[in-house]
Formats: sequence, structure tokens, C-alpha cells
Amino acid sequence: GTVYKGILPNSKKIVAVKKLEKGLAEGGEREFQNEISVIGKTHHRNLVQLLGYCLDGAKRLLVYEYMRNGSLEKILHKPENHPSWDERMKIACDIARGILYLHEECETQIIHCDIKPQNILMDESRCAKISDFGLAKLLKNDQTRTYTGVRGTRGYVAPEWFRNLPVTVKADVYSFGIMLLEIICCRKSVDCTS
Repeated sequence: GTVYKGILPNSKKIVAVKKLEKGLAEGGEREFQNEISVIGKTHHRNLVQLLGYCLDGAKRLLVYEYMRNGSLEKILHKPENHPSWDERMKIACDIARGILYLHEECETQIIHCDIKPQNILMDESRCAKISDFGLAKLLKNDQTRTYTGVRGTRGYVAPEWFRNLPVTVKADVYSFGIMLLEIICCRKSVDCTS
């Protein structure tokens, strides 16, 4: 969907408003309901906080805390923005803490399914926060694995998605590993230009 910057009228707080587009795979309704149910129940310093939503006819809006420094992708892939080694290690630890929360500390275990630099947002103090739960998969209390269609982004998707094997939280760990290499090297995992 499209993301806009806005201001809440009462508090004058700057927010990000994500407008879900019509015509998404299997409809935007499922993505919208999934994102609300997942992120609405979570609260962690390394997850982007959902502040509210709009469900008015065909309008589907999500209101998030505003991340002043944009995505990790912009920081990593522009030479003038490259973080220092210590900053990169802090970013990696922030993301790992967020993933640990989703996998082990939530009431409902959550597989994010789309861990990549574009879905990691940086706040004003360059704290990394996981965002975009539209593809997330919730596991039931007695469930450690699930069968589901391929989700995620080329270059970050774990091999089990393509082998028709059950998917576990290890799919996110695989994606995190690919992204960790990008954080360390400040290079894209897939580069078609070279």
C-alpha cells in the first residue's frame, strides 16, 4: 500500500498512514484484517506500533508511529548513509530482539514471513523496528509449523517455501540471516547490476 505522513489533530503527533490498495492478492481485506490482528496485539520497542485504523466502507487505513529515518534499505544501500560498524551491530541486535519477541514472547507465535530491509524502519535515534505484518502467519497454541502458500520477497525467502514443506519460525531466521549479510556488507543480497 501507499504510506502518507500525517498529524493527529489532538496531540499534534506525527504519524504514518498506510492506505491499503484495492486489488491485492486475494483482496486487501484479508491483508488488512491480518495486519490489525497481528500487530494490534503486540507491543515491543523493536516493532513499529500500530496506533489505530480506519475500516470505513472500501477505505482501509492503518495509522502507525512515524519513523523519521525511513527504512533500513535506504540507510544500507546509499554510500553516504552507511552506518558505522557499531551502529550496524546495534541494528542487527534490534531486529533480532523483535524477531525473538514475535517467535517466543508473544501470546500467539507469529511468523512475520517478509523480513527484509524495506520492512525494517528506523526511528529518530536509529533504533530498528520491524514493520509490515500483512503477510504474517499466526500459529495456534499447539502448532509449531504450518503449510501455506509462498510468502515473502525474492532473495529473502527460505527454501522450504518452494519445497512444499511445513514452514516454521526458521523461515524468518533464514530471512534475517540474508539481511544480516546485507547489514554487515552494506550491499544488496541480490544485485542485478553487476
